Amino acid sequence: MAESSTNPLAAPLPDGIVPAEVIARTEKRWIKMMASMLLIMLVVIVATGIAGALHPPSNVEVIDPMTLHLRGEFVESNLGTAAEPDGSVTVRLIAQQYEFVPRCVTVPAGTPVVFRLTSADVVHGFLLPDTNVNTMVVPGFVAEVRTRFANEGEYAMPCHEYCGLGHHAMWAHVRVVPKKRFANLSAVERINCDSQQ
Repeated sequence: MAESSTNPLAAPLPDGIVPAEVIARTEKRWIKMMASMLLIMLVVIVATGIAGALHPPSNVEVIDPMTLHLRGEFVESNLGTAAEPDGSVTVRLIAQQYEFVPRCVTVPAGTPVVFRLTSADVVHGFLLPDTNVNTMVVPGFVAEVRTRFANEGEYAMPCHEYCGLGHHAMWAHVRVVPKKRFANLSAVERINCDSQQ
């Protein structure tokens, strides 16, 4: 009996000290929980990556950049500004190195405007400063942006995604005119800002 009282490992632990077996058991539980959480997060990341690649988010419309000039919405005769039956205006543009086609479009003030763009070659940017219009124009996809211009004037449209050596010169213009004046413009006048001085 004297032998057991002299062994310090057999003595009861003072208050506040947790036995090693309890610590080991608790640590194993935490390791299992952390491993489970990491596995769940990995499964979620892989699943959303696969789902996102198969079904990209937002308004996704695909188009063949090799044939967009030949048929469909972006043929040359369909580019520029078009008045829609509901009173809104649709502007169709093609971004290509190193210009927007057409280079200038005219839209009426105070009217809903839908910009529909695509790229014929590389990724471009479409930005109208001082408005809510800012998007990337990616080959193979149609970008759509909606806005309304409250005031008349001219807006510069720079390409804000680096697209090659001529990127710095890739600019176009949006001219905003009164509704009555817009109604009297021909399709050619709506894409030629020089004739509207």
